[in-house]
Amino acid sequence: MTHGNYVAHYDQKRENVVRGGVMRVRKIVYLSLVGLIASNCSTNGVSSPRFFDVAELSIGELGTAMNEGSVTSVELVDSYLARIAAYDQRGPVLNAMITLNPGARDTAAKLDEERRSGQLRGPLHGIPIVVKDNYDTVDMPTTAGSIALATSRPPNDATQVRRLRDAGAVILGKTNMHELAIGITTIASYGGQTRNPYDPERNPGGSSGGTGAAVAASFGAFGMGSDTCGSIRIPSAHHALVGLRGTRGLASGDGIIPLSTTQDIGGPLARSVEDLALALDATVGVDLEDETTLRSEGHVPETYTAFLNSSALEGARIGIVDAMLGNDGAERAVRQVIEKAVEDMSELGATLVEVGEPDLVSLVQDVSVIRQEFKFDLNAYLRETPGSPVDSLTEIVDGGLYHDGTAGGNLRGFLEVDSLDTDQYRERINKREEVRATIVSLMDEQMLDALLYPTIRQTARPIGQRQPGSNCALSATSGLPAITVPGGYAEDDMPVGVELLGRSWSEPRLIELAYAYEQGTKHRRPPAFTPSLGGKRKKLTLGTAVQASKDLTTRARFEFYPVQRLVNYNLSVFGLVDSDVLSIDIHRKVSKDAGETGPVLRRLTGRGRARVGGQLYLSGEEMYALREGLLYLDVHTNENLQGAVRIDLVLPED
Repeated sequence: MTHGNYVAHYDQKRENVVRGGVMRVRKIVYLSLVGLIASNCSTNGVSSPRFFDVAELSIGELGTAMNEGSVTSVELVDSYLARIAAYDQRGPVLNAMITLNPGARDTAAKLDEERRSGQLRGPLHGIPIVVKDNYDTVDMPTTAGSIALATSRPPNDATQVRRLRDAGAVILGKTNMHELAIGITTIASYGGQTRNPYDPERNPGGSSGGTGAAVAASFGAFGMGSDTCGSIRIPSAHHALVGLRGTRGLASGDGIIPLSTTQDIGGPLARSVEDLALALDATVGVDLEDETTLRSEGHVPETYTAFLNSSALEGARIGIVDAMLGNDGAERAVRQVIEKAVEDMSELGATLVEVGEPDLVSLVQDVSVIRQEFKFDLNAYLRETPGSPVDSLTEIVDGGLYHDGTAGGNLRGFLEVDSLDTDQYRERINKREEVRATIVSLMDEQMLDALLYPTIRQTARPIGQRQPGSNCALSATSGLPAITVPGGYAEDDMPVGVELLGRSWSEPRLIELAYAYEQGTKHRRPPAFTPSLGGKRKKLTLGTAVQASKDLTTRARFEFYPVQRLVNYNLSVFGLVDSDVLSIDIHRKVSKDAGETGPVLRRLTGRGRARVGGQLYLSGEEMYALREGLLYLDVHTNENLQGAVRIDLVLPED
């Protein structure tokens, strides 16, 4: 498959997902907006910008570059828009963005002028970011991914959006989400299907999947999401990001389209703990528009960056919730990553304690209040949004203005809840306190700093499949904070998230622990499908000619293109006749030990061929084996069934 065909391959797959003329029209408008903004790069007296590679850069690195004059905020906006243009509706077709902000460059230009005059607002001054499309923005529609709200214009910014703007952040645009936040695979009637940049055949998690994909692909320095039961943490886990669900009341929910006001909380997804801390500094704290935030008074530090302590795991006590690790066939790969994370934390100085009792999995059953609250909370938001084209969930459902994947196709089921004045609802609300008290008592008794478990027990599933394995409820139903941090990659080469849960208002301690683990392991790597725009098509050599004996010589070359997961190969064996060859295969070793053997993974050619060439595309499992140094080529002959020639396929060190 050529590069052009590769692009067409994903374009076609995306076309299979997009349904109806409305989506096609929306994408035409979207691409026109990309072109309009990009064209401004060389108009209005502004020369074509210097190339500035923003991929994977941190807030601190971007700020330093602006302070040194290496780049302006306007040029950063242009650089991120170039990545969006290259990868969102082209290339892997991530479809992470719903709307681009036509005023982003103007805002950046004003912030550049402030910088030149010495008026710096703080670390986020001039930093481009993205925001989930359930946050109200006065200058862009707020759709929650739904065709029902495609033209909804809120009268004000959400509190957290306003605080980000005040801090100097430039909002590049709004990200796609699972429609109305009811799901974890990010598909929506207006937003379509978002894809995962680590593998565009996989889902991005949800409901903040657009933010997760956008931040992982460096469409912005960080992004904002919301979490009702895992919607920040699951996309973070699926994209090797850091995400925090704060203590209930830490951050304002004002202006965020609700799913359940009891369980909703907004917050950042970032590529590092440090960037997450800087985003928190700008967004959390008391807001009179949301009375729950009054609880945060006295619990918010001057800056969360004060807790970036790389040695914080030394002496820490962490409880492993074994029942939440999972152990069935589809969960074992994630469990292996978590078990390795436990070993790493131990080596970094922590004491790990297995927690078996009480049964925390059973504890959180029948505690969620999403089903009870959603209709009433959404209706209240719609009534308070004069620009909304619909007034109620009933109108959305009766008009068919939602995707079949919303709430598993059963959005109508939420209409069956007639009242919150029921014993069942009151029991669930009361049980939340029981859950919280039980968890805190457990932590106190065993003197634990945090509980540890995987954010989700399965890696991102292929698009179109359901996504099982969420461990979202422990934090969501207790109101206790939890942070997700990259834990490594499973055997399908997809990211896995380690989650740490703490006591109320223990965000500083969780940041300490997550930062120490992050710095001690350095697990995050950028997705291969969205590489830097500044480089040439990357090519790596995996294996070359090998002399097996004085009578037998193999000339081989394996060239690997990471973005496509493509291997081009040519191999010739000399010193035998073609009929001596039984097969030439790629094997996967059982372990990393030198000389170890393993079963056939791919057959390159069969009997009677001593020369072979071609190309192959690696699956996620094969990519993982390559990264782990488990792949080798063997030439099997009549004289040597075990393999007359062996070539290890090894990625070169960076």
